[in-house]
Amino acid sequence: MENEMELTIMRLITAAGDARSLAMQAIRAARAGHLDEADALMIECDKKMVDAHQCQTGLIFAETNGSPVPITLLMVHAQDHVMNAMTVKDIAGEMIEMIRAATPEEKPWK
Repeated sequence: MENEMELTIMRLITAAGDARSLAMQAIRAARAGHLDEADALMIECDKKMVDAHQCQTGLIFAETNGSPVPITLLMVHAQDHVMNAMTVKDIAGEMIEMIRAATPEEKPWK
């Protein structure tokens, strides 16, 4: 079970790290005037965040079903990655919208 837990935590770190990187790429694309590319990157960012949240949900369900999740440095690191990814994603969305302000349109990402 410990190996499975570590794999889930590593999947969480990877998904969150990828989401953060995609959000940063989206900011750079928007800043360069490539708003369609920025939107596509934010859609990919959303997909990675869903993966991260699924990992978290699995860990939460395990704990609520009697399998406590140990608070290790690796778990703290994973949660840090998730929070950073969420923050960068939110800020990226706001920055892209500021850049797009002259031509408001519905965004295809959450």
